[in-house]
Amino acid sequence: MTAVLAIDIGGTKMAAAMVDAEGTVSSYFREPTPRSGNAESLWQRLESVLAKVLADAGVTPDGVGVGCSGPMTWPEGVVAPLNIVAWRDFPLRQRLREMFPNVPVRLHNDAVCVAIGEHWTGAGRGAHNVLGMVVSTGVGGGLLLGGRLIDGASGNAGHIGHVVVDPAGPDCACGGRGCIEAIASGPALVAWAQRQGWRADAEATGVELAADARGGEAIALAAMHRAGTALGIAIASAAHLCDLDTVVVGGGLSQTGALLFDPLERALRRHARMTFTRNVRVVPAQLGQRAGLVGAAALILRAGQYWSQTEEYLEVVQ
Repeated sequence: MTAVLAIDIGGTKMAAAMVDAEGTVSSYFREPTPRSGNAESLWQRLESVLAKVLADAGVTPDGVGVGCSGPMTWPEGVVAPLNIVAWRDFPLRQRLREMFPNVPVRLHNDAVCVAIGEHWTGAGRGAHNVLGMVVSTGVGGGLLLGGRLIDGASGNAGHIGHVVVDPAGPDCACGGRGCIEAIASGPALVAWAQRQGWRADAEATGVELAADARGGEAIALAAMHRAGTALGIAIASAAHLCDLDTVVVGGGLSQTGALLFDPLERALRRHARMTFTRNVRVVPAQLGQRAGLVGAAALILRAGQYWSQTEEYLEVVQ
């Protein structure tokens, strides 16, 4: 039976599991991503996670698929995640190749892997033209057209987080202004709500903001409406550009349900006026925390759809 070691690395967690040819996850294990330490201590923590998964599975993987937060050079897999300070120009793919020398190792952006996972076995299954979005600490995404992943020049196609939805809006960490990430990400939502008078607690979180919105608190409700409207405008632009069937929205903010999706739908229908965009459907992700692992495994298991680079090319760029 084919078994792929799937890895998902972000600012809050390091997760790994075995994934079979049907996309079923087993031997799952995760640990918090260390907030301190150097590059090697972080690598050693990842090695520990992988050792636990492999020991539980009791099999040798047929390949290794990885989703990691960016930025990164792709497909070389040298990573410098904004939310993992210890890794700057860290050769993650090469280190994994040394650990697993006899099988393919393939790495992509974590949001791209979430989009792939949802397309393969989740909410986007059966659709041919899909934008997968992750709305959480940041806003990212991946794009599939004609049933195949679209990489773009640097592997960042579908990165909807930096589509501008309000040119007069807030400054974004990318250096631009009015990006969807500067408006609808969890930290941006909290910061906006606090400027309006919501909790003056430095430790306040998006989870608490959403809870207050569900309870009817006015500023929290306004924050969710603002985020949903911005997302709807961005999705309308993407639908016009890419002629989409389906948009899958995942990440922590998507779990707020109607608080986010109702204003999103209103804004989308207001701005998606061309005939070919009117039927685009927006749905919540189905796979939860494991979407990225399923997508990472698909880089190996479903390479014809989700991996555009040849192994020969990867050997050259090593």
